[in-house]
Amino acid sequence: MADTADRDSGADVRLHARVEGVVQAVGFRYWTVRKAEELALTGTVRNDDDGTVAVVVEGPQAVVLEFRRWLQSEDAPGRVDHVDESLSPATGEFRSFDVVY
Repeated sequence: MADTADRDSGADVRLHARVEGVVQAVGFRYWTVRKAEELALTGTVRNDDDGTVAVVVEGPQAVVLEFRRWLQSEDAPGRVDHVDESLSPATGEFRSFDVVY
């Protein structure tokens, strides 16, 4: 992610993240929902067939950046090897944070 994305613009943003590593069958989705709810973020998390976990999260940029730091930290469950991510303006389409199948 570009350095400018690490600075808080004050706007609501959307983070798309594809999480690689040992992230399925370890409670990753459950803890991701808990962290998002703790931070009052909205979005979705799902397991993908290739063994990765897809996360879409929206909220104030500073809070989304905090969530992103958690996602890449040792506090996240399992073992995160890599996070492919992008940041864009929020769409406001979510009302909660949910596991999708």
